[in-house]
Amino acid sequence: MTAVNALELNAAESAMARTQLQRQVVQALQTALPAHAILFTSEDTTPYECDGLTAYRERPLVVALPETEAQVQAILKACHTLQVPVVARGAGTGLSGGAMPHRMGVTLSMARFNQIKTVDPISRTAVVQCGVRNLAISDAAAPFGLYYAPDPSSQIACTIGGNVAENSGGVHCLKYGLTVHNVLKVRGFTIEGEPIEFGSDALDAPGYDLLAILVGSEGMLAVTTEVTVKLVPKPQLARCIMASFDDVRKAGDAVAAVIAAGIIPAGLEMMDGPMTIAVEGFVHAGYDLSAAAILLCESDGTPEEVEEEIGRMSEVLRGCGATAITVSRDEAQRLKFWSGRKNAFPASGRISPDYMCMDSTIPRKRLADILQAISEMETQYGLKCLNVFHAGDGNLHPLILFDANDPDQLRRCELFGADILETSVAMGGTVTGEHGVGIEKVNSMCVQFSAEENEQMFAVKRAFDPLGLLNPGKVIPTLNRCADYGKMLVRAGAIKHPELERF
Repeated sequence: MTAVNALELNAAESAMARTQLQRQVVQALQTALPAHAILFTSEDTTPYECDGLTAYRERPLVVALPETEAQVQAILKACHTLQVPVVARGAGTGLSGGAMPHRMGVTLSMARFNQIKTVDPISRTAVVQCGVRNLAISDAAAPFGLYYAPDPSSQIACTIGGNVAENSGGVHCLKYGLTVHNVLKVRGFTIEGEPIEFGSDALDAPGYDLLAILVGSEGMLAVTTEVTVKLVPKPQLARCIMASFDDVRKAGDAVAAVIAAGIIPAGLEMMDGPMTIAVEGFVHAGYDLSAAAILLCESDGTPEEVEEEIGRMSEVLRGCGATAITVSRDEAQRLKFWSGRKNAFPASGRISPDYMCMDSTIPRKRLADILQAISEMETQYGLKCLNVFHAGDGNLHPLILFDANDPDQLRRCELFGADILETSVAMGGTVTGEHGVGIEKVNSMCVQFSAEENEQMFAVKRAFDPLGLLNPGKVIPTLNRCADYGKMLVRAGAIKHPELERF
């Protein structure tokens, strides 16, 4: 058995073959890393077997924990020579299985790259290593009256490298954009260990601008080590409206009406009644438990700007049938409102053994339609679903509640999630928003993209990674995979999308 066959191996191969390959990899990495930075026993590698998508697990062959760029380069060169897969990992907070290990590969943990190198208040930028936590950037910039705008709910733990991989957003992405809009430059290495840089310190880069290709590529093109981010001034004031609605369609229509009125709120979020109840029992944010849905609408800027915008939004919300409107009276109440939204996921975990958080995007005007469809799916699949949306940009986060110890519930949960994604596409949306594709939605990519389009994506990957060693088996489905997925849906009686009928 040689290391050259690593990509052809699978779980059915003998433990002896795996042990032999593991020995080769450990021996190769020992020339680049100290012994404590190479993990390969079951006890040491089990904590890395999944990310935030816990329904699927796999122990890696080896976990490498480099501390310098030279070590990262040496690891990648060694893995390329052995033709061993590499899966880069940040904090492991991702929700799509993007950091799930390869059984015959190396998990490259970038957690020790946690230094903020510079904060420049003049250029309003910060240069940080990939393992720096999202919130730590804002903490470092705070003395200069600046902060980093993208704020995923996991910002206390997630890293900027992971944000780059998934193109993360957050509750304020409507006004301030996603990661791709807030990053100037990314440095890292190719699978061959070649240094590579995307973007620049200026507003434009020489040659092809490949920054947007890397951001959101889920570790399939290069391994990120350093990121230059944009910083923005802290607003003088921010206030948040909590608007209650007795009907989800009215709430969905209100979202479209706010945007149609020419208002771009700092944040515009929606939660349905069951999610509101789950969150209130956990955080006690002061939510209206009698509402069928609530909207959180935030305005920030100067006091004069905020007062004027809050007034305009309140008028629009009332006109759309809001039954109650509460405006945060101070900063503490504003943060309380948002603490509820940011704790939607852990609140769901308190009332269910497991949940699967979906992530798709639809046109804003279809928010009520998708909620109605999800309600019907709850009956069809016999599972409950709590809903929270980045309503301003149509990004859905339905949380399907299930018990992973029950194989039938997991099967129904998978079909439920696939149905939500397929329905999102049918409504003119996409199968992903900000969580990435990973392994969770790779099958659903067959719904949205044709075989020719998938091949074009593979062509981009081959340009960076000809052997397919970086995060293999994720994001882009093969034609065979799409065929198998279509047949599975036919057997389950769950096929709806005409694109899959050709299989």
